[in-house]
Amino acid sequence: MQLPQWLARFNRHVTNPIQRLWAGWAPTFGILEHVGRKSGKPYRTPLTVFSTDAGVAILLTYGPDRDWLKNLLAAGGARMRRHGRTLRLTEPRVVSKAEAAEHVTGRMQRVFARLPFEQAVLLRRT
Repeated sequence: MQLPQWLARFNRHVTNPIQRLWAGWAPTFGILEHVGRKSGKPYRTPLTVFSTDAGVAILLTYGPDRDWLKNLLAAGGARMRRHGRTLRLTEPRVVSKAEAAEHVTGRMQRVFARLPFEQAVLLRRT
């Protein structure tokens, strides 16, 4: 399942600017700090993030055709503001939700496994 594209556009212009105010501190959120692969412009994208044994997992709620994901893959990594700290993330891999679920740790493992999305990106913390 993927969320509708109209919702992605709404979130980009309305919800994301609001979430950027607190997503770097909230328990299940993070702010991905990435650079445009064509423009070189810095971006800050709030995302729902799950801790893994080696880094983080992000469900692809709108599918894999997202600019933030393309930027991340092109650069080979990015920074993420999470729990008030900045993490360096590398080695992005798009995988099935089932494969990513094997790496999710803690209480959110059950939640992750039950969410109705098909793909995720795994990133290693350096």
